[in-house]
Amino acid sequence: MSRIGKKPVNISDKVKVTQKGKNIEVTGPKGTLNLDIIDGIQVDINGNELNVTRKDDSKRNRALHGLYRSLVSNMVTGVDEGFKKKLELVGIGYRAELKGNNLVLMLGFSHPTVFCPPDNITIEVPNPNTVVINGISKDLVGLVASKIRSFRLPEPYKGKGIKYENEVVRRKAGKAAAK
Repeated sequence: MSRIGKKPVNISDKVKVTQKGKNIEVTGPKGTLNLDIIDGIQVDINGNELNVTRKDDSKRNRALHGLYRSLVSNMVTGVDEGFKKKLELVGIGYRAELKGNNLVLMLGFSHPTVFCPPDNITIEVPNPNTVVINGISKDLVGLVASKIRSFRLPEPYKGKGIKYENEVVRRKAGKAAAK
């Protein structure tokens, strides 16, 4: 039995979960998310508790049991509280600003980098060296943060680039240290 899959998902009073066939719809104050469940996994809604079970002990169903429980749990958390990722821009002249809905990044290139976020994502720039990504879908927030970070990955010699808030960049010694 999956240790993660057998834990029940608690549903708060603000969140409504409905099941139509193989589709799970989670609605809350921040929005609505949908998920299609595969054939080997079952979802049972009992009041303020949601249980994910598997029909048999085949290898595929055992592998997906905990995954679907985590996906449903993230949906419930997302529509209730939302998810947030913070990015930091490290480097001289590196800065970010919002123009309309688009994020404009100055990353040391000859031109600014413009990023247009997806519909369900909001981007905030509290100061020029910090970017905050908010949304209800955990995977979409992580994907957008990863895409923005990929514009200028942190480099190991000076630590310049875009990094996550608590990311530690391992520093290397330069060529002067080799002598």
